[in-house]
Amino acid sequence: MSACFLCPRRCGVVRPLSRADASSLPGVCRSPRNPVAARAALHRWEEPVISGTKGSGAVFFSGCNLHCVFCQNYGISAQGDGWEITPARLREIYFELIGQGAHNINLVTPTHFAEAVLESLEGPALPVPVVYNTNGYDLPETLRRFEGKVSIWLPDMKYSDDSLARKFSGAPDYFERASEAILEMYRQTGPYVMDPETGLLKSGVVIRHLILPGFVENSKNVIRWVTEHFKPGEVMFSLMRQYLPCGAVSAEHFPELNRRVSEEEYSEVENFLFESGIEDGFVQEEESAEAEFIPLFDGTGV
Repeated sequence: MSACFLCPRRCGVVRPLSRADASSLPGVCRSPRNPVAARAALHRWEEPVISGTKGSGAVFFSGCNLHCVFCQNYGISAQGDGWEITPARLREIYFELIGQGAHNINLVTPTHFAEAVLESLEGPALPVPVVYNTNGYDLPETLRRFEGKVSIWLPDMKYSDDSLARKFSGAPDYFERASEAILEMYRQTGPYVMDPETGLLKSGVVIRHLILPGFVENSKNVIRWVTEHFKPGEVMFSLMRQYLPCGAVSAEHFPELNRRVSEEEYSEVENFLFESGIEDGFVQEEESAEAEFIPLFDGTGV
């Protein structure tokens, strides 16, 4: 077994193959080398160019290298809820989802299981695009190993303000690492490509940003970064307003996050986006900030 340096944490720990091999798992992600998944099902709540009419074949992995205090998937990201599977079983899941009509295979938070995911993608290419759905806290050298295997990159750019990244995700170098990662993703795919018949994304990068309550400037600076590094038609941008107080957020802990994004805050950021020159973007309706849009992590499809 080798030491793990898959993500910017560079923990260097030796991760056991199975959760049964250790009573307390080492490293920030606290995960074994075998993948742990909490749900594998058609998901209709991604951007329209990904979900389409039938849904994206989303595999939600457990564990994470960020542990954002406000994570809507806190039970799986921070607490590790999920079921351990093998790379062979993971590949079977892909074809089960494709058989259900999935437009693509959507790997949600896969970086800490990169070795197993790469193994699952060995052999003939899947008949649908592979989506790498990540928090953005990635290393270019890890992402390069997926070149030719991933068609669509779906990274977050959560923070432009490193003080927020330190406080809420324990990652003071987040902006630098996410910037490097997104540039590597774009190097691999180049400008996005749409299927003219279906309106679905065939390849490219879609950058996501979730507005946090009270931190409008953080959002504006993320948008500025995108406009400084990409021309119209090169990447897509998704502005998300689905924030809800979740995870470790409460009136006692992180009280500044213990409310929804106001209409005034969202309108300010949305208007800034419209004026930025980004032409290929998505915005969300207010109704998206509801708990009913959070999937049930009950082992479905695993």
